Amino acid sequence: MENKDKNILSGKPNNLSRRDFIKFGLGGALAVAGTSALAACSPTTTPTPYAADQSHAQPAPQTQHGYMEGLIMPGYVGDVDHAANGFNPTALLTDFDYGKVSTLPNGQTLREYDVLASEKSIEVMPGIRYDAWTYNGRIPGPTFRCTEGDRIRINFTNATRHPHTIHFHGIHPGDMDGVYELIQPGGKFVYEFDAEPFGLHLYHCHAFPLAEHIARGLYGAFIIDPQAGRPQADREFVMVMTGTDLDFDGENDVYAVNFIPFHYDKHPIKIKVGELARVYLVNLLEFDQINSFHLHANFFNYYPTGTSLTPAEFTDTVAQMQAQRGILEFRYKFPGKYMFHAHKTEFAELGWTGVFEVVQ
Repeated sequence: MENKDKNILSGKPNNLSRRDFIKFGLGGALAVAGTSALAACSPTTTPTPYAADQSHAQPAPQTQHGYMEGLIMPGYVGDVDHAANGFNPTALLTDFDYGKVSTLPNGQTLREYDVLASEKSIEVMPGIRYDAWTYNGRIPGPTFRCTEGDRIRINFTNATRHPHTIHFHGIHPGDMDGVYELIQPGGKFVYEFDAEPFGLHLYHCHAFPLAEHIARGLYGAFIIDPQAGRPQADREFVMVMTGTDLDFDGENDVYAVNFIPFHYDKHPIKIKVGELARVYLVNLLEFDQINSFHLHANFFNYYPTGTSLTPAEFTDTVAQMQAQRGILEFRYKFPGKYMFHAHKTEFAELGWTGVFEVVQ
């Protein structure tokens, strides 16, 4: 069992859990005695999941006392190396993958995708790395996009040391469900089905232990547009809500949209006054029962699962269980900076927060 009395880092009180320590480090509300020691720590790699020896747990991020300069929420000094990670959460917002398109003999559109499952060390926050499992080297995986009735073909290769699958939410044959056909290390499989119904869906690995395979990063969004399309939006963004269990104790330490905590707080999303913004919101949070989205100084039309063109409610806050998803549409009347975040304070203070910067 984990030694709860062990000082993993200089300055960590024995009665504080790892989660508490990260929280205090991020929030900057508590003076951490070991700040100078933490600043000198070099980046390390997270321990083997569920290992008894937790002596190699990550250093807490270096912070200033109080709120970070220029930010409303707590944060961290510096930024992660997005180039080294191989993906940038700002780019992921609008990176829709329509696949390699061709036409079948029956006239049906075929969209073909190549998906590689791989193991990858990703910098979550400056100096804090995480041993992730990824689809195509990024978290979340590619946002597959198509039109209802298209033929979808996924050429899947498992380049990890563990069995994996891809389970798509939607309607398809049982042998394409990504449950029973475990793809062993080095193995390949072709998923093929017709895209239905239209709406916002998701996919994730369905191998056991399921919680770990999802939490490690094997998930993504899957958008099926209606045949006639949706009303034209000026901006469309994909936001996948998640948490990261840095020390593999079955409890999240940080939270985020599109994996990197505080990213959209440090890098606001720019839109213009009056523009119709559409957010494809998916909850793939593991280890916590529920997640939420709150938009400041505005209301949005909400389309649960996106399977109807008529909004279900006009609100400023929505809650989702894991795998629930929905489409949000809104316009801003006034220029300024407006927060969006989980309306669970703990999640927001641990990274699930961002800013829309509205300009004329």
